[in-house]
Order: sequence, then C-alpha cells, then structure tokens
Amino acid sequence: MVYCFSEKESAPTMDLGCGNCWRDSKRKDSWKTTMLLAYQSLGVVYGDLSISPLYVYKSTFAEDIHHSETNEEIFGVLSFVFWTLTLVPLFKYVFVVLRADDNGEGGTFALYSLICRHAKVSLLPNRQVADEALSTYKMEQPPHTKNSSRLKSVLENHKSLHTALLILVLLGTCMVIGDGLLTPAISVFSAVSGLELSMSKEHHQYAMVPITCFILVCLFALQHYGTHRVGFFFAPIVLVWLLCISALGLYNIFYWNPHVYQALSPTYMIKFLKKTGKGGWMSLGGILLCITGSEAMFADLGHFSYAAIQIAFTFLVYPALTLAYMGQAAYLSKHHHTIHSIGFYVSVPESVRWPVLTVAILASVVGSQAIISGTFSIINQSQSLGCFPRVKVVHTSEKIHGQIYIPEINWMLMILCIAVTIGFRDIKHMGNASGLAVMAVMLVTTCLTSLVIILCWHKPPLVALAFLLFFGSIELLYFSASLIKFLEGAWLPILLALFLVTVMFVWHYATVKKYEYDLHNKVSLEWLLALGPSLGIARVPGIGLVFTDLTSGIPANFSRFVTNLPAFHRILVFVCIKSVPVPFVPSAERYLVGRVGPAAHRSYRCIVRYGYRDVHQDVDSFESELVSRLTDFIRYDWHKEARGGGAHDQDGVSHSGASSSSGECRLAVIGTVSFSGAPAFEIEDSVGPASVSVDFPTVDSMADVIEVVGPTERRVRFEVGPTEMGSSSSSAEMEFMLREELQDLHEAQQAGTAFIMGHSHVRAKQGSSVMKRLAINLGYNFLRRNCRGADVSLKVPPASLLEVGMVYIV
Repeated sequence: MVYCFSEKESAPTMDLGCGNCWRDSKRKDSWKTTMLLAYQSLGVVYGDLSISPLYVYKSTFAEDIHHSETNEEIFGVLSFVFWTLTLVPLFKYVFVVLRADDNGEGGTFALYSLICRHAKVSLLPNRQVADEALSTYKMEQPPHTKNSSRLKSVLENHKSLHTALLILVLLGTCMVIGDGLLTPAISVFSAVSGLELSMSKEHHQYAMVPITCFILVCLFALQHYGTHRVGFFFAPIVLVWLLCISALGLYNIFYWNPHVYQALSPTYMIKFLKKTGKGGWMSLGGILLCITGSEAMFADLGHFSYAAIQIAFTFLVYPALTLAYMGQAAYLSKHHHTIHSIGFYVSVPESVRWPVLTVAILASVVGSQAIISGTFSIINQSQSLGCFPRVKVVHTSEKIHGQIYIPEINWMLMILCIAVTIGFRDIKHMGNASGLAVMAVMLVTTCLTSLVIILCWHKPPLVALAFLLFFGSIELLYFSASLIKFLEGAWLPILLALFLVTVMFVWHYATVKKYEYDLHNKVSLEWLLALGPSLGIARVPGIGLVFTDLTSGIPANFSRFVTNLPAFHRILVFVCIKSVPVPFVPSAERYLVGRVGPAAHRSYRCIVRYGYRDVHQDVDSFESELVSRLTDFIRYDWHKEARGGGAHDQDGVSHSGASSSSGECRLAVIGTVSFSGAPAFEIEDSVGPASVSVDFPTVDSMADVIEVVGPTERRVRFEVGPTEMGSSSSSAEMEFMLREELQDLHEAQQAGTAFIMGHSHVRAKQGSSVMKRLAINLGYNFLRRNCRGADVSLKVPPASLLEVGMVYIV
C-alpha cells in the first residue's frame, strides 16, 4: 500500500489503485441506506425537538400575554413559531451549519477542532508536526486572500484571543450540560401534565411531581444498560408521535379553523408586537422553546449523514411540527374561555386523550434519553481535551461506537433533575431556564461557524459577517427575552454554567501549567544513558511503562523514581497518551514509535494518539498492542539498518536509529493495515514533516510504516529489499542482534509489566496572585483529590502500579 503525500497542506490520502482505503465520510450512500439512516435519526436526533409542542404555547401564555377574542395573540405566536422553525433549524442548521462538519462529526468541539487546525489557536500543549500527517487531519488548500490571512494572523498572534475562544467553547459546552438536566425535567413534566384533564385539581396537584420524579428515576437508573438495548424502539416511538401530532393538527385545522394558515404571514408578528408591547417581547422566552433540540441535529451528525438528517427534518419533522402548532392555534382561536389553562392536551379530542398521553410520555422519555447521551458524549470529549476532571467512562456497546455511560455524571444529573422538578413545579420556570440554555448554545455555534466560514471555507469576511448578523440578531432577541426572566428560572443555567466553566478552566489551566513544568524540568538523554552499574543502578526483568505528557526528553518523574529506587526495567518505554484536534485517529496511525538512545539500551518512546471522540483502550488490549507495535518497529528498524544505514536524505546524511546514540529525532507510525504487492514508494517535496512510505509484500514481514524524521521540509527515501538480511557477516550480526532484541522484549513481557505514573501535588509559586493561589492550591487540588486518578482511567491493576510523588510549583 502506498501513502501519497501531495504538495498541499492536506493529510496523506490513499491511492485508490494501491488497495483498500479508509471509508470516506463524504461518500455517496445509496438511497436505501440514506432513507434507513433518516428513519433511525428520528429516535436519536429529533426526540427533543419533536416534543416541543407539549409546552411551547403553555409556556408562552403563562403570564406575559393573554389569549383574547381578537386572536391577535395566538396568531402572532403561531407566526413567530413558524418563522423561528424555518429560519433557525431549517435555514441555519440544515443548510449551513451541518456542512461545517469535522470528518463527519458535528458539535461545539468539531467547530473548535476545525478552527484549531486552520489557525494555531489551540491551547493543547503537546502539539507535533507529525499530527498534521494524520489522514483525518485534512485541510483544504486555502486561496491566499488578504482578509482571511489577516484574521488568521490576528488570532494567532494574540494569546488572549486563544483563551477567549476556549472560554467561549467551554461556555457552549456547559450550556449543553445544563440543557441535559433541564430537558428531561420539562419534557416529562409536560407529558405528565395531561393528567390534569382527567383528575381533580387537588389530586392533580399532588400527583404530578411524584409521577414525574418516578419516571426520571427510572430513566436514569436504566442508563447503565446503554441505549443500544432499547434504541430500536426509539425511532418507531418518535415516528408514531410525529404522525400523531400531524393527524391531530390536520383534524383541528379542518374542524375548527381552516383559515389558520393565513397566520403564517409575517405581518401577524408585527401586529402581535404592536398590541402586546413589552409583554410580547418577554413572551419570546416561551416561543423559543419550539427550537429546543435543534443543536442535536449538528451534535449527532457523526452517527448518521448530512443527507439523512436533512431529509428527516425537511420532509417529516418540519411539516409535522408546523401542522401541530397550526392545529393548536386553530383550536384556541375558537376557544377563548377554556376551563383549563392553555396547553397541548386541551386541543386533543377526549376519545383519544389517553393513547396520546401514553405516546407523549414515551416520546418525552426518548427525547430525554437523547440529551442525556449527548451530555455523556460532550463530557467525554471535554475530558479527552484536558478540560474536565477525570471521570469513569463505561462503554456500553462493543458494536456501536460512542455509546458510553458515566456513572458520576448520571447520578448527579438525576439528583439535579429531581431538584429542578420539585423546586420549580411548573412549566413556566422550567421553560425560562431551558430557553436561556438553548439560546446560549446557539449563539456560541453561530460565532464559531462565522470563524469557520472565513478560516476553513475561505469565504469573504462579508459572508461570515452577514451570517453572524442575521442569525445572531435573531438569537440575541430571544436570548434577551430569556435573560430578562433571570429571577423566574433563568438564573439556574447561568449559575450552573459559571460553576462548570470555572471548574473546566481551572482544570485546563493547571494541566497546561503542569506540562510546562515538566517541559522545563525534563532530564537530558545523556543522563539516562549514563545510568548503569557504575552508579549502582540495576536493570530488573520486565517492561516499565513510564507515563508522561512529554513527546520528547526524559520526564522528571522518572529521574525522581530512579533517585529513590536505584533500578529500572530491562525494557523501558516512555508512553505519552495525547489528544489531537480530530474526532478520530485511525488505528493504523495511532502509534508513533521510536528509540530513546542506542538499541542496546532497550529504551523506546511510544506516543499514542486519540481523537476527541475515540474510545480509549483498556489496559490489557493496550499492553498487548503496545508490545506488538514495538515488535514491528524493532523489525522495521533493523531491516532498514541492514540495507545500508536506513534512510538517507539528499545530502547523504544517515538517519539510522538502531545504532544512533540519539534516536530522539525519528519516530515511525506503526500501523496494522493489511496490504499486498511489490514494494513501492512515493516521495515528493512538501512543507509537511519529512516522511517516507513503505510497502512490504506480506503482513508477517512488516507492519505498515510511515517514518517521521522531524519538522524538516524535505522527504527522505530508502529501499527495502527481501525480508532476509543477506549473507555478509555484518548482516548476520544484525540478524543476531535483531533476534536478541526481540527475545529480550518477549522475556520482559513474560516477566510482567509495571506502570510508572506520577502522583502530583500542585502549588502556586510564591508571589502568585490571589486568584491563581485560589485556583491552584484550593480549586485544582480539591478536584484532583475527588476525581478519578489516571490509573483508574486506564484500569491499571493496583499490583502493577508504581506511583512517583511529584510536587509541581507553577
């Protein structure tokens, strides 16, 4: 197989004539596959959005405006709902935002990842040039426009803008988490509110909250089973619900007011605002609930496809919601003095009220499930990028990627949901809180998409400005209407977001400072090579895995380990598990392996790269795969050495690793892609990292390899002949040394593996500001003591763990 590196800044692509290539996220699916995905998306993507008719009118007419004989209020609200549904979910998300995907993935972190790859604004500390060679790290060749390059330089040159961008992303993330605790409460509470039509007011008042809390407890208690076990019920439930509200809408339109369609005219919005004034503006906080769940279309893009989500919304969800709102308005236009307050169930004929109530409760559970799963996913992404304290992530399905469960977050969400239900006890306050969270997320998405339009799509700034002003002004209007109700429930998402942003930013800040401390206090390679019997240092059997955030150099925690315990393992591997700003890293490109020192020292460096949506391996599969990658690298390195010192650049400088004393300048991507055919090479000059591609005749002889020589601007080339070393005495000697090194690795694996990790305590240095001392000495250390350790995240057996105490003065 050949990796073809072009002169563009894009990642290596696969030559279709050379074998199978990875699945292209932009490939054209058959219409049957697309329709199946569109059907499946109903249960995952549209559960939250489809149940909004349960509470929109009730929340809108709760207090600020009243239904009158002229019908100007109800028709004005219908006009606002229709155009809000049309402009935000349909025009903004379906036609614009869904196209800003990151290798098929959507959401806040996908936009941030795209921006970080096209402009150097990432605060991730251990970036490498080699990361840009990942196949998922694709970038379009930018046309050299003056305006886009000017914006890019401004963003890159001001560190404060990097921090501001990260805080904006964290704010959007925290609002999604806030929506994750508010949506289940308001959805289930609204569905259960249908009981008020069949019970007396006294009984209903005492039954609503306990029933809602019971359903919420059951919902959260079932999370550890994973959504895949009941997921096949989700799409049919939402489909039945959409058909149900469509049928009810059509019935109410034709039976009560066939001319209600005239209210779709924008002139009714103007009449509404003229008549209601400030009360009408404040009622927008209830109207905006009609688009709650729209962000899920973008966030769940990775599970489906752009065409599937577009078809499902445009041809089913959008018409069904429009008919539902029109039907409710048609009924209310003829009923001005209803016994019960305005709501969804008053427009449902009494003969079908109980079946509709049952379907509504099931649909509300499905909608709640979708946002809970999304909350787990976004917390896992935040944790991967070093922006959230470590929590236990359980993968509930071996077949379905991304199905996860986080116990701590699950029970916290359940307690907060029940507290919100008991504390607010009405849809009005819940709607105010949920509406503000929804609009804050949408504002963040609008701002980030504007940057993507300029930096990634290379459109003129005027296009981005028009997008920002048009959709941003609509969202700001709704956001202001929610914000004015701060004391009536909107305080909750603001308070929660401030708390979570503080926690996430403190954790990220301390993580970066720890990395900088490690970087400035790392030990030289000469110190490691000087360790030996003369200094009383012994090499013991086994493999020692030293975990560090550094991608080069010897970490300080290892020097401290050797100082206190003058011995280390026969096979020493410095392991760096790092996150890169891409959603997925193909397994064939995950491991970067190289030597630390000469071959006789038996020391290696392994950089394991994960994307922000990747599933981290457990310790057993990680240990066996790491040994397998080391075996492939050793074979590759000695075979290359046997063919004349390995790779040579155009100046004839050798970059051999088997006998080099440094070994720090060359890492090889060791993969598992199966291939066949004669050896082939593609070498081109490029501005990317120096690399070379190799193809071997059999999988047994060698793994797939890309060699990264460093951040130079040249390509290197070497040839690999047959797998045998040759008949010369030097080749025979190398063959012996290869077998000896592999034997040492095998014996060390049999002796056992030790995981050497740092157990850190962080303190702010003297002279630091009060805020920094509070953040580091109190905030970060409290979070570190009360969250999962790195050994728990990796599921390291306690018997194999060696912790090295470290005090970081930052």
